[in-house]
Amino acid sequence: VKNTLRQIGYTREAYGMDDDKVKILVKLHKQSSEIAQGVDESDDHEQGAGDQGLMFGFACTETTELMPLPIHLAHRLTERLAKVRKNGSLSWLGPDGKSQVTVQYEDGNPVSINNVVIATQHDNMLDRFGTEEKEHEFIQAEVIKHIIEPVLEKCGFPYNESFIVNGTGRFVHGGPDADTGLTGRKIIVDTYGGYAPHGGGAFSGKDPSKVDRSATYMARYIAKNIVAAGLAEKCEVQFSYGIGVAEPTSFYVRTFDTGTISDKKLTEIAKNVFPLKPGQIIQHLDLKSPRYRDTAAYGHFGRKGDKFTWEQTDMVDTLQASVNNETEKEVLCQ
Repeated sequence: VKNTLRQIGYTREAYGMDDDKVKILVKLHKQSSEIAQGVDESDDHEQGAGDQGLMFGFACTETTELMPLPIHLAHRLTERLAKVRKNGSLSWLGPDGKSQVTVQYEDGNPVSINNVVIATQHDNMLDRFGTEEKEHEFIQAEVIKHIIEPVLEKCGFPYNESFIVNGTGRFVHGGPDADTGLTGRKIIVDTYGGYAPHGGGAFSGKDPSKVDRSATYMARYIAKNIVAAGLAEKCEVQFSYGIGVAEPTSFYVRTFDTGTISDKKLTEIAKNVFPLKPGQIIQHLDLKSPRYRDTAAYGHFGRKGDKFTWEQTDMVDTLQASVNNETEKEVLCQ
């Protein structure tokens, strides 16, 4: 835990936490055996869902990562915010920060970036600039030059220079010391930025027996492979489960009239091609291997690397073959 705090940058009390001084309390206890008897796999019982609930996955053609553009840009901004702090380019930045991006759409397609909001913690620099106004002017200019503009210029969309940097004027006090509790936006930041539905279940802190995590990953995997296969420009996948039961209580694929075949047929094909039971999902995506550390920041989806198995598009050929088989059957029937 202390190493993680240090790597994030919480290394002094001025930032809201000092990794050397923080106390770590560890308290573990067993989960209820009544939950375990419905969830654990045994010789005479297939692994069931760890809880009831809804899970959604989504993919679209707005970015090469097949993610909605606003959340994609928001994550690239926060990544760069951390990068220029850690490499010393903007050494006066603190570890606390966040972003928000407003994108203009026409006929369902992104056409421009209308607004970017960045909140970033920073050192107290009044001794250097004399007033809060001059301090803020410096911070705003540097953040725009070194963080916002480099990210926006790469995305290929025109943008308005409507930028809000530290809208309150100052952000010296940050981290857990300055503002405790959660707004609840974490589950939206972790997924699609509000572009697609969310079932309400968080991911972090849960092992893959909890379908809030594993089934949401599978839903993204299915949606992404469908879009990558050219079968739709937008795809939403939904699961629901009952605790202790392996079969999903509902499953559908929706393509918002962008699919090459009907949603009904695509749903049936997905059912046949992809594993939908918790135990099968865990095995297919190798979710029991340590792979979750990097999901704590910058989202769970649209990521690169071997650890993000649900981002692979290795089912494209299988999907395309299944669709071709269905088409051939229809021709023969005619």
